[in-house]
This record gives sequence, C-alpha cells and structure tokens, in this order.
Amino acid sequence: MAFSPALASRALWQLRVRRRPFVLSHGINARCNLRCRFCEYWKEEGAEMDTGEVLDLLDCARAFGIGVYNAWTAEPLMRRDLPEILEHAHKIGITTSLITNGKLLKKRIRDLSDLDYLSISVDGIKTFREIRGIDFDCVLDGITTAKDAGHNILMNCVISGKNLDEIVDLVYLARDLGVWVSFEPIHEFSGIEKDVWDEIGIRDLEKYRRTVDRVIEMKKNKFPIINSLTYLRMIRELKPNFRCHASDIVLHVTADGKIENCRVCRVHLGDVSSGIANVWKSSRERRRRIAEECKGCLFFGYVENSLLYDFKPEVIAHYEWM
Repeated sequence: MAFSPALASRALWQLRVRRRPFVLSHGINARCNLRCRFCEYWKEEGAEMDTGEVLDLLDCARAFGIGVYNAWTAEPLMRRDLPEILEHAHKIGITTSLITNGKLLKKRIRDLSDLDYLSISVDGIKTFREIRGIDFDCVLDGITTAKDAGHNILMNCVISGKNLDEIVDLVYLARDLGVWVSFEPIHEFSGIEKDVWDEIGIRDLEKYRRTVDRVIEMKKNKFPIINSLTYLRMIRELKPNFRCHASDIVLHVTADGKIENCRVCRVHLGDVSSGIANVWKSSRERRRRIAEECKGCLFFGYVENSLLYDFKPEVIAHYEWM
C-alpha cells in the first residue's frame, strides 16, 4: 500500500489541530450473505439509510474534514447502489476503502472502479469453509480477479484456535498473489455463546505464541505483512498495551444512521440526522470517559492508528499505513 504524504498531512491537520476524526467507518448495510458463528452483525438486520441519505452523509463528512470512507458490515457488496456511493465519495475528494467477505467479489468487481483500497477477510485455506461457511476457491477467484483489475488488496486474517496451522501459509499466499496480509487475534464478543469461543477461541497459548513469533520473523524478512512489529509483539501477549484513540480517529456510523463510539464499546452517541459536528462536540466528554474505562481490544486498525497518533517511531517506520 503506497504511503501518501498528502493524505498523511491532511490526517495530521484534522486529528491533531482540528481534533476531529479522519476516517468515516460506515456499516453500509445490515444484511450479510454468510452466517459466521463468531460474528454479531448478521444477526442485527434492520433499517438502512437509502442512497440519498448515504450521499448526504458523505457530503457532511467531507465538510467536517473526513478524508477516508470505509464501507463495511454486514456485507457491503450486497448494496446495489455501492457504485454510486463510491463514485460520489471520490467526486468530493474522499479516499475509499471497503471490507468484504469476498463471496460476491468476482461478480461485482466492475462496480468497484472508484475503490482505492480493498480488504478481504481470509482466515484460512483448508479451514476456510469451517470458519466462514463457503469454499476458499470462491474467495480466491475474487482476489485474483480484483488483482487483475488493478486493485490494492489486503487479506485480513483473524487468528483463532482453528487456523494456527495455516497462518504461515497465508503469508506465503499473500506474497505469491502480490497482495498484503494483516493479522489480529479473534475478539471474543460477549454476545456470542460461550461454546463458540470454547471451540474457536485462542486456548493453546504456547502454540499461538509460536505462530506469532513466526509472523514476527517473516515481517522482519520483508514479507508483505501490514502490521508493525510493536503491534505483533503486543498481540503475542494478548495484552492491549497502548492508549486508545479509536474514537478520536474514527467516526463510526451504523446502517441506520446512528453514531457509535467504536465497534467494541457500541455506545450510542447521537444520530447523523442531528449533524456530525453537533454530535461530535456534544459527545466529547462521554467519549473521553468511555476510553478511560475501556479494558481495551486488539483490533489492528485501532491499535496501529492509535500508536501512529502518539508518534511511535517503530510503527511509523513499519506499519504499512494506507
């Protein structure tokens, strides 16, 4: 992923001077075509903003200084108006990214001409069907199609108790495909049944740490791993050791237009219909208090960008920031 000095300068100005978020993380719809047992989002089907409301959201976000629009959850490629949304974001000067499970990627690749960064959930190879419920070849076809179309691609792998034997293979696969790969440990959300976590959670800590040690070694040897060494060493111990700035960096908006603190502390701060600037100003003290009381998480986007926010030298040098 190419580093953009212009984008970085805009981000610094927005975050450190204006003290406003730079990324709009939008749960663009409430539907999914998979039923992953470790995920809560597909269970929350409900209202969605229509096309006009999403375009208005983008206009408001741009006026507020937002520079990056990330479409995700439950499955963005299920929205028919996605091309119009991405085109509008580009037209008003916002960098676009999208996170998908990949099932519809090959079918909808022509609709992604206004997409800058594409992230695909890839949690295994032989274990992929067991983890995600579909054949890996389906997603691999989508990745190769997207690669041929010229997209900047990240394979995002959630490390669990199911895929420890395939983590190194995924790094080699990313290298062979000419794409990037990221890793983060599975987050055990409280809304999921305990027996699910007993089955797929990280329980063999010795094996898990050996696996992460191998990833660290491969990172040092210039394999296409997006994570910083600081982050990889942190997840090896499964202990959040950073000051979280997630709610300072990212504006979280749900499919029905609610503004939430983050994907872990899903506190309702307000609604986009009240105005982004108004909600941001009125929720400042609440967001600060939530961050102070939170026990932390290890989602790489939150950790890495919080470390960047605090100008950690190794992260600046080795995290492949988009």
